[in-house]
Amino acid sequence: MSSLRLAGIIRESITDGPGIRFTVFAQGCPHGCFKCHNPQTWDFDGGTDVEVDKIAKKVMENPMIKGVTFSGGEPFCQAEGFLELAKILKEKGIDIVIFTGYLYEELLESEDKNIHELLKEAWLVIDGPFDNDKKDISLKFRGSSNQRIIDSAASIKAGKIILANEYMV
Repeated sequence: MSSLRLAGIIRESITDGPGIRFTVFAQGCPHGCFKCHNPQTWDFDGGTDVEVDKIAKKVMENPMIKGVTFSGGEPFCQAEGFLELAKILKEKGIDIVIFTGYLYEELLESEDKNIHELLKEAWLVIDGPFDNDKKDISLKFRGSSNQRIIDSAASIKAGKIILANEYMV
């Protein structure tokens, strides 16, 4: 069982995706977005190592949890560990939402097989760096209008980006 370097968790959130969610914040981020909401997550040496199975057990303690959101920091910088966690949770009927500062297309171009597998495990991927010039607090689950909410499974199947339009408004 592997571990993840985490900045923290939120046991119940309604702002990090649809439904009542458990949010896992990755520690470490290469993007450095201006006016980032979580700059304390940037340092790759910060945070705490937590075993994947312990995170999964914490999620399952609350029967009201609909899904888990991977946020950050940058979850795709720890794709192997987040993939392991996603597989455990999906087996238990928990859906996965992933926030990333990368564009979905950049992730698809990666040579890291764990990134590709993690995209397959995700229900929704909210992509793109936070852009303070496009900040819009009226958007669901996003900080700036350049960020997209992508139906990951549908996108992989179609071979093109499929937006989750019901959440884009």
